[in-house]
Amino acid sequence: MRIEPLLPSDAAAADVLFDEAFGADRRARTAYRLRAGAEPIAELSLCIRNPHAPGKLVGALQCWPIALEDAWGKRSALTLLGPVAVAATHRGEGIGARLIRACMDRTGARAMLLIGDASYYGRFGFSAADTERWQLPGPVEPGRLLARETRGLPSAGRILPCPTKCLVDATS
Repeated sequence: MRIEPLLPSDAAAADVLFDEAFGADRRARTAYRLRAGAEPIAELSLCIRNPHAPGKLVGALQCWPIALEDAWGKRSALTLLGPVAVAATHRGEGIGARLIRACMDRTGARAMLLIGDASYYGRFGFSAADTERWQLPGPVEPGRLLARETRGLPSAGRILPCPTKCLVDATS
């Protein structure tokens, strides 16, 4: 099974996979508020297709543009990782980890953020150490706002949706 781009034509199959993994109410969560009005970042959204069932996905991962705005209104670009989902019949095979590593290989040192379990995402360099004073447009359990590659980012600010292409790179 090989990692491929998640194409716009995969949207329905990806939604089925995400619904199975996170429930149909997933769109009410804070992470979806950050995705509002945006399109997934094509070069970072990936999948693994089921070779025995055309049109079915074994795993999928999406990334989204977001911004961190400091107290002075300066915005830094970030990438929101997620959702990441694996079909129930293939869980425990390392497919989610393969997708995450492939995505991270493509991002290089780009600042990334996600809402998830530190016990799982910590092995990929994600931590809540630098996110304590970052505010989201909705509730998140303490310790679940995780980030990597935060050098140069403000220690406090608001995480915002980025419905159009964010022009300020976090490394500039």
